[in-house]
Amino acid sequence: MKKLVFVAGIGMAVILFFFLTENSVKEDNHSKSILAAKETGDSIVRPAEEVSPEYAIVDIKGEVNKPGVYEISLDSRVNDVIELAGGFTDHADTHLINLAQKIQDEMSIIVYKKGDENNTAGSGNGNAQGKVRINYATVEEIQSLNGIGPSKAQAIIQYREEHGLFQVPEDLLNVSGIGEKTLQNFIDQIQVP
Repeated sequence: MKKLVFVAGIGMAVILFFFLTENSVKEDNHSKSILAAKETGDSIVRPAEEVSPEYAIVDIKGEVNKPGVYEISLDSRVNDVIELAGGFTDHADTHLINLAQKIQDEMSIIVYKKGDENNTAGSGNGNAQGKVRINYATVEEIQSLNGIGPSKAQAIIQYREEHGLFQVPEDLLNVSGIGEKTLQNFIDQIQVP
């Protein structure tokens, strides 16, 4: 009987050892792949639960040398993402990009080509249909919406900075001074996210 308990204990120890070793190897390989991606300048994608709260995942497209998805510190600026993406191409319309804008998680940066007809937004915060991208719009752009004055525009930006990006138009109802009637006045003029 003592031999049976002894053999069972050794078996459990071996199984536990392999389980712990396998998880350690997986984590080590994952860390190495992220490090390799950073060293080669390749973009990386991680599941959302693995992203540290100090970092954001940003998608950059268009006229940059290495478009893709990048992980970057939340205290970074658009200029830092441009640098990660290898800088602008010779065809980039750099006047439409706010290089000083702070990075936010899930941010999408589109660098348009000079003379591209999609450049209708002036600062790059609109789209081809002329809608205001509420998650990236300036106070002036938000004020262009029906029923939005300076104080409501500032409240939208303040809420966005404190609580993160709007996921659906109805998230704007959480902003002080925005009710259902006000939202209905401009819902067709905005793009979320």
